[in-house]
Amino acid sequence: MPSTAPHSHPQAVALTDGQARRSRRKSARPGELLAAALDLFVEKGFAATRVEEVAARAGVSKGTLFLYFPSKEDLFKAVVRENISGRFVEWNEEFDRFEGSTHDMLRYCLFNWWERLGTTKASGIPKLMMSEAQNFPELASFYQHEVIQPGNTLIQRILKRGVARGEFRPMDFTYGAYLVLAPMLFLALWKHSLGTCCGDHAQLDPQKYLAAQLDMLLHGFGVQTPLMTTPTEHTPT
Repeated sequence: MPSTAPHSHPQAVALTDGQARRSRRKSARPGELLAAALDLFVEKGFAATRVEEVAARAGVSKGTLFLYFPSKEDLFKAVVRENISGRFVEWNEEFDRFEGSTHDMLRYCLFNWWERLGTTKASGIPKLMMSEAQNFPELASFYQHEVIQPGNTLIQRILKRGVARGEFRPMDFTYGAYLVLAPMLFLALWKHSLGTCCGDHAQLDPQKYLAAQLDMLLHGFGVQTPLMTTPTEHTPT
């Protein structure tokens, strides 16, 4: 008996395949635009980057870019959220689940920050913000709210945990957080400035650098360390 099943027309199949490819391509465009924007923002800075360049690097028109991101400022904010600020929920959840000592937690914080962010192109964003914040105060305010404040809060949670468990001595948590963040920021700035142009003698080994900083931090925060010592005055004999 002849089959009564309908036969697919070759043109219809080709059209369906083409529509599927276009659909997949369309869904990938925001990610491609964000990747291109990250590259250019880090390479050239915010002010010097033109949206036409971002669109061209992503292989789309400027009009297509504006369908997803109405302005260059919106594009930059999306880059920051995609690569940094959007991760704070995950990082705080890791804090809540962590079962080791606070010494181990601080170690985990420093080395995982480097692996997840420091080794990526996104590590150039802090340098960009420090260079251009004064010229773009609205973006600086955005960065303060979405990156700096959550970062400080997370580090303070770690320090408060250490004090509550008797692992760290009492401290000013605001400035304690700055002490933790400073070496991380320095390493990112070095990587995207002098570290790129001063030859091998100016290179830092990130793992050794972070290990040295961690050693200093743990000895400084540790309960065995006195708050302050003053030199004993000796009377000449």
